[in-house]
Amino acid sequence: MLTRRSLIAAAAAGPGVAAVAADAVGGELTGGGAAPVLPAKAEFADMALTYLDAGATHPMPLGAKAAVEAYLREKALDGSARPLRVGAQEAQVIAAFGTLVGAEPDELCIVQSTTMGENLALLALGLPQAGGRIVTDALHFFGSFYTYGEMGRAGMDVVTLPMEADGKIDMAKMAAAINDQTKLVAISHVSTVNGFEHDLKAVCDLAHAHGAYVFADIIHGAGTTPIDLRAAGVDFAASASYKWLMGDFGLAFFYVRKEVQEKLRRPWWGYHQLAKFQTHVYPHDTPGDTVADYEAIDGAAGLFAMGAAPWTGVVQLNWSLAWLNQVGVETIQTWRQPMIEAVQTELRGRGYGPLTPSDSRTPLVAFSLKDARGKLAERLNGANIRLGLSQNRFRVSLAVFNDMNDIDRLLSVLPKTPPA
Repeated sequence: MLTRRSLIAAAAAGPGVAAVAADAVGGELTGGGAAPVLPAKAEFADMALTYLDAGATHPMPLGAKAAVEAYLREKALDGSARPLRVGAQEAQVIAAFGTLVGAEPDELCIVQSTTMGENLALLALGLPQAGGRIVTDALHFFGSFYTYGEMGRAGMDVVTLPMEADGKIDMAKMAAAINDQTKLVAISHVSTVNGFEHDLKAVCDLAHAHGAYVFADIIHGAGTTPIDLRAAGVDFAASASYKWLMGDFGLAFFYVRKEVQEKLRRPWWGYHQLAKFQTHVYPHDTPGDTVADYEAIDGAAGLFAMGAAPWTGVVQLNWSLAWLNQVGVETIQTWRQPMIEAVQTELRGRGYGPLTPSDSRTPLVAFSLKDARGKLAERLNGANIRLGLSQNRFRVSLAVFNDMNDIDRLLSVLPKTPPA
């Protein structure tokens, strides 16, 4: 068994982790004071449990919490509040997310959820009415099985590639499945099931060779794994913010590659898409031949924006995205890797059924166990440890505040052999 001492030694043997010059003071990154080092425990409240489930929902950093509280004071017309200019922060948030994932601001807009982004891509491509084939895989978000099941019922040819024994998707099978009738390849960049990471450029190269588009669900990649959407050639991508972006429910980002935008049909209409708007029907209006003259914004927002963004989410993300960009995803990944390998090595050695590829560098590690919830829930609850438990699978999600002591605690609680 790996002990805490050996785990800490393994971490020390890895590449060094740079200090992060950011402090949570009034919700701002000050760049001064004592520079925290990963694990970033000082950026979070003292947690009353060992939390290994950030892949479900991520705790809110103290700096983001302070930013939300400042917004609420302003919203309440509190005399002590200072103006926050949240509209300007919205533009900053979009730019910061673009920096994180390799996208230009005019390729991004805010939507409600990852699923909404995926559905907008389908609508903009005229699917299912246009017919043809969709290629997806068993490691895509399982909520999308419903989406593509309905695409199949509507007459499309939907191919779902299987998960292989090593926890990966076979790219040779993907190449064989994509043909000249394929309209869309829909994948998760990092799988919620087991943390498998697709090579986005390889997928895009296969799809584009046949004139197909690529949608990538990047909810488990953004903020955890290096991504460059433009360099990879991804056509559409979406990510909600309540997981690794350290935001909350109800705010997501939708990416549409600039070169694709002019080929799409606008799936809906709303005034948040407009750059210019002039009425001709009210007193003192300039006369005109129409009820109103208007012009859409260039870029993704002009095609897909709809409704106001939740401003509590905007101010929260304005803190957390700045923090993530300041730390650097590569730094987070390098620091996290010894913990990932410790979980993989120890639990494989105990005989648990691995679902995650052995060479994975994402924050999710999953194992199969029949009736996992029934066999592990009481034990984990008794030790005040939270991880992802489902019917026949358990999943460890490692966040920026976790450390080797958390791993040691988990390994000491899990049965020495898989419970029968």
